[in-house]
Amino acid sequence: MTAPLSTPRSVVVTGMGLVSALGPDVPSAFSRLREPRNCVLASDDLATYKGLQTRLCAPIPDFDPAARYSRKILRSMGRVAALALAATDEALAQAGLLDDPGTLSSGRLGVAYGSSSGSIDAIADFYTILRDREVRNVTSSTYLKMMPQTTAVNLSVHYRTTGRLLPTGTACTSGSLAIGLAYEAIRDGLQDVMIAGGAEEFSVTQITVFDTLYATSRRNDAPAATPRAFDADRDGLVIGEGAGTLLLEAEDHARARGAPILARVAGFGTNTDGTHVTQPNAATMARCLQLALDDAAIPASELAYVNAHGTATDLGDIAEGTASAAVYPASVPFSTLKNYIGHTLGACGAIEAALTIEMLRHAWAAPNLNLEHPDPRCGEHNYVLGDGLPLAAPRYAASNNFAFGGVNTSLVLALP
Repeated sequence: MTAPLSTPRSVVVTGMGLVSALGPDVPSAFSRLREPRNCVLASDDLATYKGLQTRLCAPIPDFDPAARYSRKILRSMGRVAALALAATDEALAQAGLLDDPGTLSSGRLGVAYGSSSGSIDAIADFYTILRDREVRNVTSSTYLKMMPQTTAVNLSVHYRTTGRLLPTGTACTSGSLAIGLAYEAIRDGLQDVMIAGGAEEFSVTQITVFDTLYATSRRNDAPAATPRAFDADRDGLVIGEGAGTLLLEAEDHARARGAPILARVAGFGTNTDGTHVTQPNAATMARCLQLALDDAAIPASELAYVNAHGTATDLGDIAEGTASAAVYPASVPFSTLKNYIGHTLGACGAIEAALTIEMLRHAWAAPNLNLEHPDPRCGEHNYVLGDGLPLAAPRYAASNNFAFGGVNTSLVLALP
C-alpha cells in the first residue's frame, strides 16, 4: 500500500467537461454564459402533476444518450450515468487520456464521482414490486442504474480504471466533495490522476422534494425572472440537470507527459453542521470557507472572485450570505450560476467549478441574473451585476456548495 507523502504534491486540472442547459461542452456553455439570460422554462408536462405548485425547470435540450452511445455501453447506465460519461469523455479528451489505456488502467488513476441518487426510472421499476406485489420491469441491469454509486462505478468500468473509487452521494455537494476527495488523494500521493465530478438527471421527484418544503419558485408565468438568488424578492429554486467532470492530476505527472495545465486546485475545505438536516448553519459554513483558504495558505483578500452556491431559498441564501460576509472581504466579486441553469443538485459543484475556472482564465465574472434588490439579511457583498465584470489579473477564486444534511464544501481554484 502506498503511504501518504510527507510533502504534498501540487494538483492541477488538465481537462474539463460538462453537459448542462447552457450547452453540451465547456466552450459552448461558457459562451452561453456570456449572454445575460437564463435557461429556465415553464413545462407543460409539470402542469399535469396534481399538487405540484411549480412548473419551472432547466433541463438539457437535445441530449439523447442512445444517439451518442451504443446499447452495449448504455446497458448498465441510466440517464445520470450517461450524462457523467459525456462530461468525462470531454475532460479526458482535453487531457489527452481518452485513448490512453496504459494510464487509465495503471492503478494510479482513480474515480471520485457522485449524484444525489441513481436513475429515477430504474428506482421506479423496483417500486412496482412493492406496489403491485409482482416482479416485472426489472432486469439484470436495473439495480446498476439505480444504485447510488452508479456514476462512479459505470465510469470506472467503461474506462477500465483500477485505482481508487470514491463515490459521493451528498446531494448538492456530491460534485464538489468528489473533487475535494480526488484532490486530497493526489496531493497525498495515493493517486496520480483522478476523474472527479458529479451528475444529476432531471426528474419531477426531485422537484417535489423542494416543492413540499415550499422551496421552489412559483413564478410560472415569468421563467426568465427566476431564480433570483440573494434578492429580497426571491421565492425559491428551480431544478436543472447536468454533469461536470474535472480531470485532476499531480503537477509533476502532468508536466512529464506534456499535458495542458488549465488551473490548479489550491485548497479544499469540508465539514458538517451537525445541527439540522435541512436548515443550514452559518457558523459551520463560515468555518468551511476558512478551512479551504487555510489549506490554500492564502488570505481571503487574494480571491478575485467567489462563486456562490446561491439556491434562492430564504434560509439558504441568508446562511450562506452571512457565512461568506464573515470570511470574505465585501469587495470581492460575488455571484451564483444557479440563476442561469437552476439547481443541478449533485452536478452543481462540478459544473460550477469548471465554469469558475473558465472565468479565471478569461478574467471575467458572470453576473447575478435577476438580482435587483439585494437582501440585506444576506450580508454585504460585491454582487456582480449587468453584463458581468472584467477581473483584473485574477489568480484565485473560491467555489462553494452546501447540501442537505449540513454537508459544506469549499474549493479554492487558481490559475497555474
